[in-house]
Amino acid sequence: MEEKSIIDMDATALASSIQNHDMTSVEAVTAFIKHILENNPEINAMVEDRFEKALEEATEMDSMLERNEIKGPLHGVPISIKESVHVADMKTTGGLEHRQDLISKDDAEIVTRLKNAGAIILGKTNTPALSFCQETENKLYGRTNNPWDVSRTAGGSSGGEGALLAIGGAAAGIGSDIGGSIRFPAHFNGVIGFKPGMYQVSTTGHFPHVINPLQERMMTVGPMGRSVQDMRLLYQILSGSSLEQKKLQHFRIEILPGNIDYPLSQKTKEILDQLQLFLEKIYSTKRAIPPYFKNSALIWQEIMSIEGSKLIELEAYNNDRSHVYTSFFKEKLTQRTKIHPYLSWAIMGAKMFRPSLKRIREIEATLEQGDELLASYLKNRLLIFPVYHSGALPHGQVFKEIFSIRKTFLQYMPYTAYANVWGLPSLTVPVGVDENNMPVSVQIMSTNGNEDALFRLGRLIEKKFRGYVRFRK
Repeated sequence: MEEKSIIDMDATALASSIQNHDMTSVEAVTAFIKHILENNPEINAMVEDRFEKALEEATEMDSMLERNEIKGPLHGVPISIKESVHVADMKTTGGLEHRQDLISKDDAEIVTRLKNAGAIILGKTNTPALSFCQETENKLYGRTNNPWDVSRTAGGSSGGEGALLAIGGAAAGIGSDIGGSIRFPAHFNGVIGFKPGMYQVSTTGHFPHVINPLQERMMTVGPMGRSVQDMRLLYQILSGSSLEQKKLQHFRIEILPGNIDYPLSQKTKEILDQLQLFLEKIYSTKRAIPPYFKNSALIWQEIMSIEGSKLIELEAYNNDRSHVYTSFFKEKLTQRTKIHPYLSWAIMGAKMFRPSLKRIREIEATLEQGDELLASYLKNRLLIFPVYHSGALPHGQVFKEIFSIRKTFLQYMPYTAYANVWGLPSLTVPVGVDENNMPVSVQIMSTNGNEDALFRLGRLIEKKFRGYVRFRK
């Protein structure tokens, strides 16, 4: 089979072709390796590879097929993994120089699940330092560029994953999300992404590990790729659960209004209007703002700032005598510190927004009340939100918008923070392009248990609108 047709397949199609003996796993892995070697230098998405090991595993997968043995639904399919997820015999650095020689001894729980399903890991993809930013750049590996326009951000923190999948560098991939970290890169790079609901997928083996219960409910690991059908397959593998069937006719679809009092590009507004026109012909559809939308961004920021991100700071400045403030200003003057200013500024921000013990108790009460209300509200509802106010911006601009001392995150983060604060599953699907010809996506959300409905609606939108389009030079 031709290399071009191989790298254009999603994981489901590749698995089928390999199991039907239309191609070998070795052919598939070889095609992706060649494609990565040709295209990665310009975007800097994959930062550590295991190509030699992947080819050995592919050979073994082909031998198994000759014996009529199939390891699992991803038998012989090459995938990529975000750098923050432990893979045995690979580094997990968090983009920090002082961790560059640390090799993981064990696989993260989700990596074990993927390997047991037959997936072959090609390598690991770039993140911001400690995955603590919505743009992907760090001192150890440098910056990841958006393939659609290398002067623009790939998003973060799963930015390397988004950029690699956009060029077709893997059949599918794995990201993580505590503040839009799957959805920003999916949106900016024009790939599909799925953020699972709270507690549905194990985060054991993710670095840094979240231990605060409020942060834990916001944090998840999930799939990214080229098709909604892949997101369904991978989610079932990662969660170990089967989906309860849901009929879309039983759901009301609520699309966030375009005239909402938050930034939204004209092109995004037009796309939301087109979605409404399409969906209201088939399903009960209206424009509405869901409960707790307006205070979710503040709650998200306060939860992220609990204890002033003390554990992140300790990890960042491990064995480093420089103080976070000293480091930030020294970096601004000399560019010679070991900590990227995105990270030191984010830590300083967490200190500024650190909630008091009294405020934490108020947040806990709000969450308890909101969880109960939203479980009822979303039982038969699907929400459609933008991901960000525009397509990918020039490098550094998203960071300035979200991490400004003027609290502009209150304007820019509600669309993504909502699913994190309330622990909702969220499917990101590309639906068009903006004024700069950069991909634009929407996210479809509901409550845990309604994943089947999300995937059904996602497939419908994927077919009618843009869906995944591979970047070609």
